[in-house]
Amino acid sequence: MNISLSHRTMHFRRPARTSRGEYLTRDAIIITIRDKEGRRIGLGECAPLPDLSCDRDSYARMSDVAHLVEEALQSPDYTETLRPYPALLFALESAMHDYRQTPMLYDTPFARSETGIPLNGLVWMADYDDMLAQVKTKLLQGFRCIKLKIGAIDWDEELRLIRTIRSRFGNGNLQLRVDANGAWTTEEAEEKMTVLAQLDIHSIEQPIAPYQWKDMARLCRMQDAARDKGGKFLPIALDEELIGVNNPEEKRLLLDTIRPQYIVVKPTLHGGMTGSMEWVSEARKRGIGSWMTSALEGNIGLRNVALLAACVYGPRITMPQGLGTGQLYSDNIEMDMELRGSVMWRAQVE
Repeated sequence: MNISLSHRTMHFRRPARTSRGEYLTRDAIIITIRDKEGRRIGLGECAPLPDLSCDRDSYARMSDVAHLVEEALQSPDYTETLRPYPALLFALESAMHDYRQTPMLYDTPFARSETGIPLNGLVWMADYDDMLAQVKTKLLQGFRCIKLKIGAIDWDEELRLIRTIRSRFGNGNLQLRVDANGAWTTEEAEEKMTVLAQLDIHSIEQPIAPYQWKDMARLCRMQDAARDKGGKFLPIALDEELIGVNNPEEKRLLLDTIRPQYIVVKPTLHGGMTGSMEWVSEARKRGIGSWMTSALEGNIGLRNVALLAACVYGPRITMPQGLGTGQLYSDNIEMDMELRGSVMWRAQVE
């Protein structure tokens, strides 16, 4: 088995804007595994987010990455050795599974091209007209679950947009998710979530910044109390909150303390494949829902997130996953995945 590393920069077709800033390019390290004859190939993508990943400063030099990989593979369990480096762990796990074609990922209905994975349509932050146009495009493409990035433009404009979407496209056949990326204070979140709850929003991701467990727990309890009284409520999904929480004991403590309604699992950020499966397992034990989302990886990473989601959530996934990012880049790598309307399929394997 021969392992090689290469660097790749991908370019966004349009700036990807969140409440934390704007992305124009995306850097990744590609792990390639070949057999001794140089034929059999396994691929993985290590793509930490510069301002978000807990391991974002660990890959400045390719020699550092090579050393981490070598050290991990010499240990009894590389997944334990690489726990502090979720982006690299995800890449190495992906390449290993791909090289070995392990049944866990490659013997599912999705991997056999027998069924697809439903996706949400992602609407990036922009002005009112631009975001509304994005929504219309997603609906024409067949999406019936739309996720809106909010928290960076004027709140009144965001609220007007959501009300316009609801008035024009109704509630019955359109699910709306919103993602604040931790942009609000706790007081702002209380006020704004009360308003959003009246607009039949499926969930809000990370309304306040992470590491405020007490405040986040209080927001989650408010929603539970409103639901129990038969009132309008807005379920909370943790995202950034999970970053850097890599040990199983810490995961259990976080979930027991905050008790969110959902978690959003991103293998690049949240512990690779091993760590992501731990998050989903611990959430299920507590009656907490989840779905899986890409972290703006290229198609290599996206493919492996999709294969993992199919493994974790079973043959008939009904919850829309956040995997519709394959067309963000002008120079993405072609992989055996294709989008048919709002559903991701693995192209027929010969």
